[in-house]
Amino acid sequence: MILNEWLERFGANTEMVGRVRGAAKESLVDMEDLFTKTQIEEMRVSLLGWYGLNRRDLPWRLAEDDIEKRAYRVWVSEVMLQQTRVQTVIDYFNRWILKWPTLHHLSQASIEEVNEMWAGLGYYRRARFLLEGAKMIVEEGGVFPKTVTSLRKVRGIGEYTAGAIASIAFKEVVPVVDGNVVRVIARLKAISANPKDSLTVKRFWELAAQLVDPFEPGDFNQGLMELGATVCTPTNPSCSSCPVSDHCRALSNSRSDSSLHVTDYPMKGIKIKQRHDFSAVCVLEIVQDEDMSDSDIHLSDSEFILVKRPDEGLLAGLWEFPSVLLEGEANLVTRRKMINQYLRNNFGLDIRKSCKVVLREHVGEFVHIFSHIRLKIYAELLVIHLKGGMKDVLRKQEREALHWKSVDKNGITNMGLTSSVRKVYTMVQKFKKQKFATNPAPSGKRIKRSIQRN
Repeated sequence: MILNEWLERFGANTEMVGRVRGAAKESLVDMEDLFTKTQIEEMRVSLLGWYGLNRRDLPWRLAEDDIEKRAYRVWVSEVMLQQTRVQTVIDYFNRWILKWPTLHHLSQASIEEVNEMWAGLGYYRRARFLLEGAKMIVEEGGVFPKTVTSLRKVRGIGEYTAGAIASIAFKEVVPVVDGNVVRVIARLKAISANPKDSLTVKRFWELAAQLVDPFEPGDFNQGLMELGATVCTPTNPSCSSCPVSDHCRALSNSRSDSSLHVTDYPMKGIKIKQRHDFSAVCVLEIVQDEDMSDSDIHLSDSEFILVKRPDEGLLAGLWEFPSVLLEGEANLVTRRKMINQYLRNNFGLDIRKSCKVVLREHVGEFVHIFSHIRLKIYAELLVIHLKGGMKDVLRKQEREALHWKSVDKNGITNMGLTSSVRKVYTMVQKFKKQKFATNPAPSGKRIKRSIQRN
């Protein structure tokens, strides 16, 4: 998209137009400015020395004699760290490696096991790509690819991840560019161009390639990322602690002009407005006792229906409670009408004819934020008894496209559900606790039934 179209699309005013066009002209100059040989040599020495003294002790950095195991650990950690904070990743990484210590162990896992381990990290496509990539490598001989070129052929491994694995595990002299590296280089060179522009991104890779140390490429790349994560931070950089501050043009500019700040770089991108979606979620609980009253629900051996999402798109292949997308804000009557239609079309469940409604209550609503979607979720609990039995009713429908299963309370607790699904279930449990008196469950071993269709 050319500059004028971009400005028109986002409704920029005259002052903004002037600033952006001015920055664009400057960027044509500063992006052509490469590091000098002296700068490169000095920054390599300074950064490697600083990293050696200040590197964080992280589990994926532990010494590993088996180079392929090291590559696998780097791969898992780098994928987990995308869009996720380091402190959050540590526990997930440790549990993952304990369960699947090698590439071959992971290749034997199921997507359900992987999603269960990943639950809470978000961006579940990353987990699926890890599993698919592991299976692909094992199927093609089990030898871990050692170069960026060969790594890029593995499903789910992009330019950044390939560079990280190749340089850290196999010492290939290649750069890595993530958000931290972009910020460091943008400030070193005072680059005012939009960091998300494709030409600008390409230039950042070229500048990073200039800097990477030919003898310790892995440590250098980790040092550059570590610098951005801990010192050259987005809003509060510690320039006095920076090992390469003598070469930082943004810092130099800020000292000579009080109107300029190190944090002016990189240029802040214009955020795309989130889409607002609305969803009605039905926690469908099925009880076996026809004479059960709503006050006895918390004592029952009930089962919950879960539906598997399509294999492509948002939250692909994950399990959730039955739900429908709404056209916008909707009242209770409209939401129930939509849910009833969904249950009738997909399960052959007629709320008035094929089952007895034991309890139906709205339990709450909340907003769940995805990177590009603001989803408002209305949650309800629907407890029913099937007059003809679960199998008889559900077999009436040809549901080739719909994958579902029923699970008991323990099954739900142990499943790897997304945070929004887990929140809905927690709301239901809280609602039950408030509504019903807490009586101890009858003693004796209960027989659990599980019906599943894959």
